[in-house]
Amino acid sequence: MTTASTVSASIAAAAQVVVVAAGGPLLIGVMRQVRARLEGRAGAGVTQPWRDLRKLLRRAPATPTGTGWAFRLAPLLLTGTSLVLAAVVPLLSTASPLDSIADLFVVVGLLALGTVTLALAALDTGTAFGGMGASREITILALVEPTILVSVFALSARVGSTNLAEIVGATLHAPLTVASPASLLAAAALAIVVVAETGRLPVDNPATHLELTMIHEAMVLEYAGADLALVEWASSMRLTVLLGLLASLFAPWGIAGAGLAGLAALPLALLAFVAKVAVLGAGLGAAEVFIAKLRLFRVPELLAGSFVLALLAVASSFFLA
Repeated sequence: MTTASTVSASIAAAAQVVVVAAGGPLLIGVMRQVRARLEGRAGAGVTQPWRDLRKLLRRAPATPTGTGWAFRLAPLLLTGTSLVLAAVVPLLSTASPLDSIADLFVVVGLLALGTVTLALAALDTGTAFGGMGASREITILALVEPTILVSVFALSARVGSTNLAEIVGATLHAPLTVASPASLLAAAALAIVVVAETGRLPVDNPATHLELTMIHEAMVLEYAGADLALVEWASSMRLTVLLGLLASLFAPWGIAGAGLAGLAALPLALLAFVAKVAVLGAGLGAAEVFIAKLRLFRVPELLAGSFVLALLAVASSFFLA
C-alpha cells in the first residue's frame, strides 16, 4: 500500500469512527421519534439522546459495595470495542489501515467481547437482577454469534475470503448477486440477529424495566452517571455499526474505494451511509410499534430459526452458485 493510499485509508477509518460516535445517539433519536409519531405523540426530538448523555456525564458515577475491576472497566471496554468496530467494519470505505484484521471472525469476537464484559460486570454486582440479565444475555449471545458467522460466511464463500472489505467489494462489482438465494437468506438471518444483538423488539424492550422481560436493562441497573453514559453511548454505536454492516453487505452502493479517488468520493459515501442507516433505523422503529415482545422462552426458537436460514444460505451458496 502506497503512502497516499495509507493516508486516504486512515482518513476514511477516522471518518467512520467520528460518524458512528456522533451519529449513534442520533440514530436512537430517529427511532424514538418515528415510534412516537406513529403512536400519536410529539416525541422529544432527534437530539434528545445526546441531551440525556450530557446530563449523565455531569453526574458522578456510583460504585456498589463489593464490586471489583469487572464492574469498573466494563463501560470503558464496551466503548473501546465499539469504537474499534466502527474503524474495522467497511461502512464508508473499503480501504482501511486495519484491513488486515477486518475479518469476519475479528468483528464477531469484538461483539462478543463487549457483551461478555457487560455480563461479567452484571455478575460482579451480586444482585438478582444482574445475574438474571447476564444469564439471559449470554444465552442470546450463544445463539446470535454463530448465526452472524454462518450468514456472512455464505457471502464469503463466493469471494473466497472472510475479509469484510473484499466481500463488499465483490458485491459492488457484481450487484446482481444481491438477488441470489444465498444473499436473500443471509440477509433475513442477519436482520433477525441484529435485532437480538442490539436488544430491540421482539427480543428485548429497551424502554421497559419490568423484571420479567428486561435483559439488557437488568445488566446496567447499578450504573449511574458517566459510567451509564458510556454504556448507553456504546450501545447506540453498536446498533449503528450493525445496521451499517447490514447495509454494506447487501446494499453497498455509494461506498468509497481505495486511493485518492476513494478519498474524493468520501462525502458521497457519507451521505449514502447516513441515508441507508436512517432508513433501516426508521423501519426498525416503525416495526416496533406493531409487534409485541416475545415470551422469553420463545426467543431461542426465533434465533434457532435464523440459524437455519443462515445454514440454508451457506448450502445455496455452494449448490446454486
